[in-house]
Amino acid sequence: MSTASIDRGRITARVPADVQKTLEIAAGMVGATVNQFIVQTALREAERIIEQERVIRLSERDADAFLRALDNPLPPNETLTAALQDYAVRRDDHTGTLDWAPRPKRV
Repeated sequence: MSTASIDRGRITARVPADVQKTLEIAAGMVGATVNQFIVQTALREAERIIEQERVIRLSERDADAFLRALDNPLPPNETLTAALQDYAVRRDDHTGTLDWAPRPKRV
């Protein structure tokens, strides 16, 4: 029987004694070690935040307006037209790369 190597990272945190005690009590209540409790709780919260940030929730009215805008886009304005022309000038058609350099910072 072979065992696969699992890459693991380490997370450490220094917390006030009262925070540690609270975590120990909560972990004990669910039958987990403090480490297991912290990792499981942090992972659950991280997944919730990622889901919240990735998903756009719209009302039916807003979703209809959004889809109508996608189906019937406004014509490009002068700024967009200029940006597209600038892109075409800077684009290197041989490699598909863009000759781009950041603008100097204003002082």
